[in-house]
Amino acid sequence: QLQLVESGGDRVQDGGSLRLSCVASGLTSEHYAIGWFRQAPGKEREEREGVSCISGSGGSPIYADAVKGRFTISRDNAKNTVYLQMNNLKPDDTGVYYCAAYSTPAATRMCILWYQYSDWGRGTQVTVYS
Repeated sequence: QLQLVESGGDRVQDGGSLRLSCVASGLTSEHYAIGWFRQAPGKEREEREGVSCISGSGGSPIYADAVKGRFTISRDNAKNTVYLQMNNLKPDDTGVYYCAAYSTPAATRMCILWYQYSDWGRGTQVTVYS
């Protein structure tokens, strides 16, 4: 069974940086696309916002408009880990960040941010204060 564990969340000042990690176990990494999502304070889980995703091979990253130019997603399949480097953080970036995965024949080459992700981690809290 696929398991995803996020880490790296913290409390950081406006303009600061954080790097989140998502470690996956129980899968062949390159067969899964991985996405990052966030749940803002006061929002329901169903209202989670897609932030970024990356294909199984590590190419074709996709970013939500709100984070383009500030966030970078990458993955190291040898370590079964996907990273989300977050720079120039803003208070609106505050939330619980989740990583999630799905597998399709195309997932090795491309990801879809709004796909039906089948496996989810428990999240890591990011708080940006001004």
